[in-house]
Parts: sequence; C-alpha cells; structure tokens
Amino acid sequence: MSQTVTPPAQTPPAEEPSRWHRALQEITTGNAIISVLAVVMALVVGAVMIAFTDEGVQQAAGYFFARPGDTLVAVWEAVAGAYSAFFQGAVYNFRRPEFAAGIRPLTETLTFATPLIAAGLGVALAFRVGMFNIGGRGQMLMAAAAAGYVGFAFELPFGIHMLVALLAGVAAGALWAGIAGLLKARTGAHEVIVTIMLNYVALYLITWMLRTPGLLQAPGTNNPTTPAMRDTAVFPELLGPQYNLHLGFLFAIASVVLVWWILDRSALGFRFRAVGENPSAARVAGINVKAMYVYAMLISGALVGLAGTSQVLGTVTTGFSSGIDAGIGFDAITVALLGRSSPWGVLAAGILFGAFKAGGFSMQAAEGVPIDIVLVVQSLIVLFIAAPPLVRAVFRLPAPGSAPRRQRPIVSKKGVAQ
Repeated sequence: MSQTVTPPAQTPPAEEPSRWHRALQEITTGNAIISVLAVVMALVVGAVMIAFTDEGVQQAAGYFFARPGDTLVAVWEAVAGAYSAFFQGAVYNFRRPEFAAGIRPLTETLTFATPLIAAGLGVALAFRVGMFNIGGRGQMLMAAAAAGYVGFAFELPFGIHMLVALLAGVAAGALWAGIAGLLKARTGAHEVIVTIMLNYVALYLITWMLRTPGLLQAPGTNNPTTPAMRDTAVFPELLGPQYNLHLGFLFAIASVVLVWWILDRSALGFRFRAVGENPSAARVAGINVKAMYVYAMLISGALVGLAGTSQVLGTVTTGFSSGIDAGIGFDAITVALLGRSSPWGVLAAGILFGAFKAGGFSMQAAEGVPIDIVLVVQSLIVLFIAAPPLVRAVFRLPAPGSAPRRQRPIVSKKGVAQ
C-alpha cells in the first residue's frame, strides 16, 4: 500500500511594511537622528558638569547621607537655573514685559549664527567633494581685510559701496582658498596642510598690515586696528537700531539656498558629489577631477569670505583687529560636521551654535556657570557625532539599513508550517 506524501505547506509571503513603518525606520537609522541625539547627550553631560561645579550642590553633598533630598534639590536648581538662563539668553527673555525686548536674545542668536552658517557652508561644500578646508581663519582674515579696506578707504554711493565691499571680501576669500585647490590639482599637495599653513600666512600678513600706516592701520594711532567703516558700506539693520541683526543674515540664508541648488540641482553639483564619492571613477567617467578641486575650493573660500565680510560690515563696524575671525573658521568645521555637510543641516547647526554663544554668556552672568562648560558641550557634540555606534548603543538604535528580523516558520516533519 503506497503512502500518501503530504506536500510541504507554502510559506506565506512576508508582509510588506507600511509606509509609516518605513518612515520610522529611516528616521531611527538615519544621520539626522544621530546629530539630534548627540546634542542631547552633550547637554546631559553638560548638566552633570554644571551640578558638580555648583557651590550649592557641593555644600549639600557634604551631608548627603543625612539629608539626600537637599542634594537632589540643589542639583535640580543648579541645572534648571543654568539651562533656563541659557534659554532666556538665546531664545526669549520672559523677564522682559514687552515682546520686542523679550525677543532680543533670539536676534542675538541669529547674529552669532550668521558667520557660522556662511563659513559652515564653505566647509561642508568642500567635504562633499572629498576635501578638508581647514583654512577658514585665513580666508576670513583675507576677506575681512579686503572688505574692510574698501569699506573705509573708498567713498562710493550708498548701496554701491556696500556691494563693492561685499564682492571684494568674497573674492578675497575665494582666491585665498583657491591657492590650496590649485596646488592640490597641479602638484597633489594635501589641502589640509596647505590651508593650515595659509592660516598662518594670512594672520601674519594681516598683523603687518594693521601695524603699517597707509594700509589697514587707522591714521593717528599706533594700535593695530582699522578705521571705522563708512556708513555707506555697512550692512543695514533688519529690525531697527535696537537689534544687532543685519543684512548679512539674509545673505547667509541665500547662501544656503544657493549651495543646496548647486549640490542637488546642478550639473556642477553632480560632478562635485561624484568626485567626493570616488575620484578614480569620476575620472573614468570623463569628469575633470583637477578642475573640480579648484572650483570647489573657490566656492568654499567665497562662502567663508562671506562670513568674514559679515563680521566687518555688519557685526564689528567700528574697526577690527587680527582677532576679527573670533574662532569662527574652526567652529565652522564643527557646524559642518553637525549638519552632516547638508545645506539645511548646516543652517540648523549654525543657529544652534549661535544659541550656544548667546546663551553661554547669559549662563555665566546669571548663574555663574563657567563659559568653558559651553565649550565642553560643543566639543562633546563633535565627539558623539564622530562615534555614531556609541550613540546607537546608548539609545539602542538599529544599524543603518537594517531591517527588523522576522521569525521564520517552523516546518514539522509532516510538512505542516507551525
């Protein structure tokens, strides 16, 4: 008698995840969430440092085992007070009775963010082409010198004077960065070494010009400072004389749109991204890689030059010294990293770091929090961004591109799926 063999049951097809599930998976495995969580982790570590450095917490910790509640209350008051002062110094001051006065901190944040956004865009664009523009300081100094000289040495009509000074600054930054791009294209010199060396060249050159009468030094003084900018060259104020926000912020926003269009909508941006992904493959595809290096550094330097121009024509219009860059050239690297080299990400990162600058002073003045803690928080953000596996491990996020594991059906000996 023959046995009847039962055919194995067909495994049902895996159910396709819904679009909301796919969207959630992309959010939790993408780069944007890593940047946000890196900021959160840095703020948590900053809160711990604030608590440890607070005198009230230290006093309450002396009798912690007798009255632990006092220590917890002191920790809460120290951290809440510091971050409340940070918010009121960077976003909105609730202690002001009028909205116009209360919103002033936000305008200060945007003012601080203006050069950070422009310089961050320059660094981010170079990153997308596979280059590291570490010469932001030198490019800002050269742009400030060119724009400043045009701003105080020439007499031109209103509007035209500002435009000529702006173009001079942007061109100076582009040319200074173009040196590194040209050397890399012609000789293969590494742009990191060249741009770092150009920083020192620019610094000592500007220092000499500030000490030489007839160049940048203000007449009738021995101080290494320039004269004040002429009123016709200064960026107009956007919201009136009671605020420091100037036209440079709109130029920074326009630069974000321009860089987005270049990278994502233009043929030049396609070549930039191809060279950044694989220069050898781009060369085989017929792209002039050497020319792309030069073009990228020219545009990158122009954007950083816009940051230096905004400083002398918008923020510091009474004359500047060799410290006009204010560390923005190096902060721009952090902004570009936090923004993941995306124009819109750089915009958000620049505003965040502008808030750090504006709110940090408020924390120090209102709560006595050392300003160095803000610098530590910024450094921790870079550290956490540079270590995505650490952030994913802390928050138990899936690896990028991973899909949830599905349990395979168990087939019995009779071929029936269980």
